[in-house]
Amino acid sequence: MGWRVEISVRIGLEHMDVDKVVSMLQSTYWARERSGETIRLSLEHSLCFGAFRGDGAQVGFARVITDYATSYYLCDVVVDPSCRGAGAGSALLRAVTGHPALRGLRGILATRDAHAFYRKFGFVDGAPMFMQTPVTF
Repeated sequence: MGWRVEISVRIGLEHMDVDKVVSMLQSTYWARERSGETIRLSLEHSLCFGAFRGDGAQVGFARVITDYATSYYLCDVVVDPSCRGAGAGSALLRAVTGHPALRGLRGILATRDAHAFYRKFGFVDGAPMFMQTPVTF
């Protein structure tokens, strides 16, 4: 069982510490090749969720891409290493799955190693039917 800290979730790009988000994402296996400019552009076109400690520091982030009618894609979920296990990831997922604009929509995501975590929030393993184009950042 991990330790817990007081975490609040804020929604909207205007609440994000964009430099912190860029730093956290560039430390991940999936976004390390993205430029800061690319990350900033992606944030402008997404529904952004941030996890914040009681002192106001941003310690987590999640991004949703959606049509607000049928489905949403959950991506770029990241928690600062200093707060992993403290509840920030769970707070983010509760906010995403409970968001009124996303309720009832099909949520999809891709993960290499966090399947058990996402199952706790209603995600199930999908069929191997997804395809993709090569990424060229």
